Amino acid sequence: METAGRADAPVVVAIDGPSGSGKSTVSRAVATRLGLSFLDTGAMYRAMTWWMLANEIDVEDAEAVATACAKPVIVSGTDAAGPTITVDGQDVAGPIRGPEVTSRVSAVAAVPEVRSRLVELQRASAVAAERGIVAEGRDMGTVVFPQATVKIFLTASEEARAARRAAELRAKGVDEATITAMAADLGRRDAADSTRATAPLARAADAVAVDTSDMTLEQVIDHVVDLVQARAPHTVAAG
Repeated sequence: METAGRADAPVVVAIDGPSGSGKSTVSRAVATRLGLSFLDTGAMYRAMTWWMLANEIDVEDAEAVATACAKPVIVSGTDAAGPTITVDGQDVAGPIRGPEVTSRVSAVAAVPEVRSRLVELQRASAVAAERGIVAEGRDMGTVVFPQATVKIFLTASEEARAARRAAELRAKGVDEATITAMAADLGRRDAADSTRATAPLARAADAVAVDTSDMTLEQVIDHVVDLVQARAPHTVAAG
């Protein structure tokens, strides 16, 4: 998908980074500020994982996952004001955030056939976004949108990421035992995602690295908006 060559081309903002770096919150806020669509690709992998578990597919069996991954109909709504995710018509926005899916999603995401199918859906979402899209994930700048208008790699210290994830879960009323377990799982997921053979988590060579460890959420959002507008001056913030 070529976007960088024309000044009036739809904007594609690719935001990658490890768990807890603030990708989803920042990406959605930036999309809202700039009037762009928003794509949470992590939710798509979680939705696929949820379907596998619901249908009793052994997610550690890569061959079984590869065979089954063409079956579920996954639809990711891209309205930044209210993004949705459905599987076979069922709203799974809540279930996909549970600890079981969280602990298994890296295994499913590592299967090449899964990535191939979901990358196709992700690119289709960008094509359908009239003004442009902010897409967040782990391989947006390296694989899915190599010609993105802007590539950003958000990161933060492991301590900061764990603290943010814990606060996020606490706000949702998750019990402390689960919070501790999920926060401790960040390192394992980062390692699994960074070392997988297919489309590993990595910073694209032309991505701008933004360390958010000591930045407030508003500072990160403002900085990313500035980066986008520097590359695409025709993109005007809503206010």
